[in-house]
Parts: sequence; C-alpha cells; structure tokens
Amino acid sequence: MKEFKVKDLMVPLAEYATVYHDATLYEAVLALEKAQQEFDSTRYRHRAILVLDTSDKVVGKLSQLDVLRALEPKYKELQESGSAERYGFSRAFMRSLMKDYRLWESPLHDICKKACVIRIDDYIHKPTEGEFVDEEAALDEAIHLLVLGNHQSLLVTRGDEIVGIIRLTDVFTAIFHIMKECAIDSNGSST
Repeated sequence: MKEFKVKDLMVPLAEYATVYHDATLYEAVLALEKAQQEFDSTRYRHRAILVLDTSDKVVGKLSQLDVLRALEPKYKELQESGSAERYGFSRAFMRSLMKDYRLWESPLHDICKKACVIRIDDYIHKPTEGEFVDEEAALDEAIHLLVLGNHQSLLVTRGDEIVGIIRLTDVFTAIFHIMKECAIDSNGSST
C-alpha cells in the first residue's frame, strides 16, 4: 500500500483557479470556469478560487458559498447579528430569517449587474493557521487538519511559499482507494 504525502495529492497552484483580490464576482466565476475546463477531467472539479495579492501571493479563498453570500448582501447583516450562529435550524426559523431580513426578495434580479460590480474583497475567506500544511507532511496530518478544522481544503506550503492546495475530495478519493485495496471478508475482518 502506498504511503501518501501531501504533495502526492495536492493540486499545484498553477492548475487552480486564481484571481486578484480586487476582482469582481464575475471575474472570479470566469476564472473558476476556465480552471475547471483546463483541469484533469478524471479528477473532481474545483469548488473554490484562490485569491492573490499584487505580489501573486495567496491571501485567501473564495468558495461557492462566498459567491452566493455576496449576491445577497443582507447575509452579512444576518451574520453580524449572531442569528446565523445558532445550530439546529428549523424550517420555520429559516423562513423567518428570509422574511425578517428580506433575503432574496427579488431572486436573481440584476444578477449580471451585481456580479460585475461586487468586488470579492469583502467575501474572501482569509486562512487561519490550521489551514496550512507542508507539502512533505504525511497524509494523516492533512486528514487531521481537515477533520478537526472542518475544512474543505488546505493550502500547501513549501517553506513560506504556498505551492498548491489539497482538497478534501482528493484525500477522500485516496482513502477510498486504499480501503478498496484491503481484502475484507463478509465479517469485516481483513484477510
């Protein structure tokens, strides 16, 4: 069975969707589409866009959820109020939030205009210390960070430089293939 290192599963920075921090939502979505078209078709598609500063250094990520939040600016107000931090949302509670905050009153109205003027700066997720992993680290370290941090991806480093991204989908696929290599009988015992 192969021992994986983070660098074996990471997507190099050059193959990932990137935009500059002052890009619009529209530019970010176009960058994501372009990267998906050029990416290896046997792997899962990208679900985020890496955000670069003017020195081409990664300063954050923009997820699909971040894009949707940006299209309805009232989500920011909702999050700042603390209402969004409750767990166990009931359907009635979710409806009341939509009504109280007047979310999506004109669904997708002027989406093209919005996407062309909204800058991504306010919606970028800035990575925390637990979202970085060295390219030489063993896969189990990446799994630990993904699970405990509840992350969809980690930024891969070589020294102080970000060289790629390791995604939960790629880690899961590798684990799945390792499991399939195991000979397991019907009682759940390995043979």
